[in-house]
Amino acid sequence: MSGYRYPAQEVQFCLEHIAGIERLEPHFPNYGADLLEPILSEAAKFSEQIVAPSNRLGDVTPPKMVERCVQETPEFKAVYEALQDAAWTTLSAPEQYGGQELPRALEVAFNEGIQSSNLSFSLCPLLTQGAVDAIDTHASDKLKNTYLPNMVSGKWTGTMNLTEPAAGSDLAAIKTKAIRDGEQYRIYGQKIYITWGDHLMSENIIHLVLARLPDAPEGVRGISLFLVPKYLLDDNGHPGRRNDVYPLSIEHKMGIHGSPTCVMQFGESEGAIGYLVGQENKGLAAMFTMMNNARQSVGLQGLAVAEAAYQMALDYSFDRVQGAAKGSKDKVAIAEHGDVKRMLWQMASTLSAMRALMYTASVESDLSDQDGQHLARTELYTPIVKGWLTEMAQEIVSLAVQVHGGMGYIEETGVAQLFRDARILPIYEGTNGIQALDLVGRKLQGDQGAALTALIEDIRTDVSHFSGTAHSDTLTDYVNLIEQSKAMLLNNDIESSEAAYDFMMLSGFTIGGWLLLKGTQSDQASAAWQAKTEFYFKHVIGRGRYYFDSLKQFGPSEPIPSAELLKQ
Repeated sequence: MSGYRYPAQEVQFCLEHIAGIERLEPHFPNYGADLLEPILSEAAKFSEQIVAPSNRLGDVTPPKMVERCVQETPEFKAVYEALQDAAWTTLSAPEQYGGQELPRALEVAFNEGIQSSNLSFSLCPLLTQGAVDAIDTHASDKLKNTYLPNMVSGKWTGTMNLTEPAAGSDLAAIKTKAIRDGEQYRIYGQKIYITWGDHLMSENIIHLVLARLPDAPEGVRGISLFLVPKYLLDDNGHPGRRNDVYPLSIEHKMGIHGSPTCVMQFGESEGAIGYLVGQENKGLAAMFTMMNNARQSVGLQGLAVAEAAYQMALDYSFDRVQGAAKGSKDKVAIAEHGDVKRMLWQMASTLSAMRALMYTASVESDLSDQDGQHLARTELYTPIVKGWLTEMAQEIVSLAVQVHGGMGYIEETGVAQLFRDARILPIYEGTNGIQALDLVGRKLQGDQGAALTALIEDIRTDVSHFSGTAHSDTLTDYVNLIEQSKAMLLNNDIESSEAAYDFMMLSGFTIGGWLLLKGTQSDQASAAWQAKTEFYFKHVIGRGRYYFDSLKQFGPSEPIPSAELLKQ
């Protein structure tokens, strides 16, 4: 069987002919269209040749605790050094801190490759990218000048510390304390589920930590954000003595074994020294810069893991000879069996819809600094990208296991690892139920549907150009379902907390269909793209109607019964 193959042609097609990456050129002086193909080519080489060989090693030789430190999978350090040497950590970072200041869409394209190749490893540079964004947006010039150059170069990595034993999705329950000590703070508390909370790949680790000041207001309005380095800096700005922050343990998880998920203790003795990022009691807003970056990135992880699983299934289906064609005694590859073909096309068509949405959202994110309309579109896309893509990833990796038959249940094929790795994606960085509530509560009801209305208008404009082509009427039907759902949610005709998930899924299937159909209008659309679009409209988009039919049943006068009834 072949190894992972980075889908450079489809990534480039999505960026150029669906997302409209050329719109970024006036806003990113360092970017030109001539850069796209060589960057994707190098991303392919790096993910296939450097990162992919380490994936299985992380699964079977996970990190371990050694003398109050985490020792990562040994082979990961060389991969990380190669990442630094090739300057992949600098792609979208500001030039003043050593970055290339290229569009984030290119960073997304690179990240797809390393996430498909080794999801566990990829989370370390990914979280650093998010930490760089948060520090650059909210920290003082002194902190930025002190920490960002080495984070951008990859010499130092970053983490995000939100969750506590009694504060998961409810961040208002955070108990970690921050005590003023001159110009710095002493941090005391415990954080859990901290991805890459400790390791030996970088010279320093910069933790971004949510904590409360003694006089802080109750709830989320009293949370502040602090920068807490693993090693305090000496007078020359180099890592010096160890700060009072240590990993207590590594979680034993279902998947992403190569990623050390740590329990972190801040302030075991004198207190971990930290520095305020932004304003006191405004920490959640600052952390949301990192979280929103992470949420779109988790959607990308769904796409990436699903792509890797699909490729395994496709390769296996051509290698595995079993059964004969009807009316023949000759054995055939299982790829010729009708049900296997169905699964392969379902995976492939859904993946292309996911990829089209991912790169459309990434270009919008790059434009979001330019005006409010692009920002509103980015905010609208974010919960759909995180929610719909990761839900579809669960189905695709499951189908990939199914295509393998019994061998899919055997670890040595590798697809079982992807099945385990993918299961966290609908959970972390805000469960998909929370994404759905965010979509309906903050994004739809927050602006009375203005951002969604603008998106619908854009889809209808495209449909008018598609008029008379295959499936334009079908797409119109699903846009109408979104409009009806919007009206019901805004008028409180249905219970939004119960209907939100169905609305998110309906939106995902519809937007995916729109972007697939948009791609078919390009003269660069491949025969495979045309065929995947055809399959999607015949066999996949119809699931959106199921979610609409379910959604409209959540009337306020007929709420879902109390779960207490289930215990009787």
